[in-house]
Amino acid sequence: MAVVGIDFGSLHSLIGVARHRGIDIITNEVSNRTTPSLVGFGPKQRAIGEAAKTQETSNFKNTIGCLKRLIGRTISDPEVQEVEKKFTNATLVDVNGTVGVEVNYLGEKQRFSATQLVAMYFGKLRDIASAELKIGVQDVVIAVPGWYTDIQRRAVLDAASIAGLTTLRLINDTTAVALGYGITKSDLPEPESPRHVAFVDIGHSSLSVSIVAFSKGQLTVKATAYDPNLGGRDIDMALVHHFAEEFKTKYKIDVLSNPKAVFRLINGCEKLKKILSANTESPLNVENIMSDVDASSFLTREQLEGLISDILDRIPGPLQRALADSGLTIEELDNIELIGGSTRIPAVRTRISSVFTGKSLSTTLNQDEAIARGATFSCAQLSPVFRVRDFTIHDISPYPIKVQWAPEPTDTDEDTELLVFPKGNAIPSTKVLSFYRKDAFDIEAVYAEPELLPGGINPWIAKFTAKQVPADPNGDVTLVKVKTRLNLHGILSFEGSYVEEVEEREEPAPMDVDAASGEPPAPPKKKKYTKKKEIPFIASSSSLDKTVLESLREQENQMYAADKLVMDTEERKNALEEYVYDTRSKLDERYAPYVQAPEKEKLLALLSEAEDWLYTDEGEDTTKSAYVERLDKLKVLGDPIAFRYKETDERMKAIASLRETLNTYMSQATSSEEKYAHIDEKDKQSVVEKVATIQKWLEDQIVRQSERPKNVDPILTSAEIGKKRDEIIYFAVPILTKPKPKPVVPSGTQTPKEQTQTPPPKEGETPKAEGEAPGPSEMDVD
Repeated sequence: MAVVGIDFGSLHSLIGVARHRGIDIITNEVSNRTTPSLVGFGPKQRAIGEAAKTQETSNFKNTIGCLKRLIGRTISDPEVQEVEKKFTNATLVDVNGTVGVEVNYLGEKQRFSATQLVAMYFGKLRDIASAELKIGVQDVVIAVPGWYTDIQRRAVLDAASIAGLTTLRLINDTTAVALGYGITKSDLPEPESPRHVAFVDIGHSSLSVSIVAFSKGQLTVKATAYDPNLGGRDIDMALVHHFAEEFKTKYKIDVLSNPKAVFRLINGCEKLKKILSANTESPLNVENIMSDVDASSFLTREQLEGLISDILDRIPGPLQRALADSGLTIEELDNIELIGGSTRIPAVRTRISSVFTGKSLSTTLNQDEAIARGATFSCAQLSPVFRVRDFTIHDISPYPIKVQWAPEPTDTDEDTELLVFPKGNAIPSTKVLSFYRKDAFDIEAVYAEPELLPGGINPWIAKFTAKQVPADPNGDVTLVKVKTRLNLHGILSFEGSYVEEVEEREEPAPMDVDAASGEPPAPPKKKKYTKKKEIPFIASSSSLDKTVLESLREQENQMYAADKLVMDTEERKNALEEYVYDTRSKLDERYAPYVQAPEKEKLLALLSEAEDWLYTDEGEDTTKSAYVERLDKLKVLGDPIAFRYKETDERMKAIASLRETLNTYMSQATSSEEKYAHIDEKDKQSVVEKVATIQKWLEDQIVRQSERPKNVDPILTSAEIGKKRDEIIYFAVPILTKPKPKPVVPSGTQTPKEQTQTPPPKEGETPKAEGEAPGPSEMDVD
């Protein structure tokens, strides 16, 4: 069973696996530890991860990023319209009530929801992990932003399910970091005096901060805060707009009007940003940005900080909120740990330091891989086949959740809402709600403070409907209890509903020991018992229906199979093309002595015919079987020639190996050494004769082979020589390794090994009879 953790990032993702008594961040098919979070569509197949990155500039309208930002949203979400559209070149559309894209795939317009896109991407990450581990991957832990709402978390779970993955846990990214930090520490204090650490994560698109208390064997998240729209991409975009304005004047070009030019400028600005993190100034050069213009400019770190001052000013807010919610002072914080690529920028660190005055900023964790490592630790904890140190996680919910209902007609004063899980409520957590009802009723779970949610996400979470309520015997209202749970994923669900019925039962009377006295027996006692009676109910949420989920899973499997067929077909096409050029060059070089003139002429004609066919419309785009058929036809002529060439070298090696084996067994069979003295002379002679027979066969075959030209099939092959070597080995080894017989012992005597003498008893020890087993020691009570 594989143990896999995924850091689902907006720019790229990382995959961790548990093995070799540790956590490894694995590489993808091009040996990168990060895989671009991109999905692209083409006329023949999809391109995901690195393949999508390669074609992003040339196929930008059909390549989608920001997957982490789009999932769980709607097309009408203001944040999608005002923010995500700036970073997405594909056409955003509504797909069954959620945001999706319209792309050109397989030559026609098709629409896919963000959930489907993430499922495609998860499938790629699954394949990368499977290729590395050499086994199928199913169970995973996925790290997601702590600011994700219920609808976004459910959408991620649906996407993983479509990809054939079982999500053991959705873990908040800063909690994953805290787990990776704490589980490896052997010096954590007792719970009475915990160590407090603030984790600040500023990545590509968002800022997260978490304050965590660590003690032996556990971590407790005390407070969290977020800015879902503050990250490295905002800095990049500020630079893009700055240089776009400069190039309007300098080169008379409008970069922002050309998506390909924007891509090139973004890449240049990203490199510039990294250079300025370590240097005070740097040039910017973008070759052929547009209209054959090679653009260049220059920027200092001070200018950069001026351009992004409004972004930098937003950093302290979430940090201050988290500190206030934790109830701690700055002095009570032991460490400030930084993760995320954007925390490498000096100006960002300065803003962080301005909040945690007097505290040094620490980077003991791998800033890029800490989340993936923590998620993998979490998966190992939940895996039944992996042993991990016991370490308990106490996480919290970032948003308050309430339930609400319609008022009863007979009671106008009744409250219509109840705060069930306040902000900072522990995860997981279960609560039982009580309702007094006579008939079926509905309740809804919603976020209590929608203004805290990112963008315009719908605050609705779930709905519960009690289908029937048992009538009270007295005609009064019935107390109905509803069980609700905030589970390990941070998702709310209605688990059940019931009423409690009280019944009296007579307890069996005690045995009457005073019956003989004539006193009347005591009456039996009655005891009240409470039992639960389940009430049928319906619960609905934003999760996809099972039938829809199965349909999407089937659609994904079909696209996956189609992609694989295209890749296999391309591979066979490349194999045919490679065989044509490789064989043609070898016929005039290394294969020249091994091919007859008619063979060469016929094979060259077939190679030319295959080459011409490859570059026709038919050969350019045909079936896998057509390429296989062409290649097999060429190999009918080409393989015998290649075989003759290879056999020349292989045959000499096989001959040398057989001769060495024959000499070894001949030497052993005729040896006068003591270790062979016990072997019967007749058996030794049989080995000598067998060696001689094979030796004669070999020499005869070598002579016959030497008389044949190189350009005809050999009569002596390395395979035949190998069989003869196996033959002599199987014949000689049992004879020459026959063990020596044991010496015969005369009756009534013992071998030296068997002659033993019972040692005399020690002083104060009772002598034992011969063969008596030693008994347990006895305590001298005298």
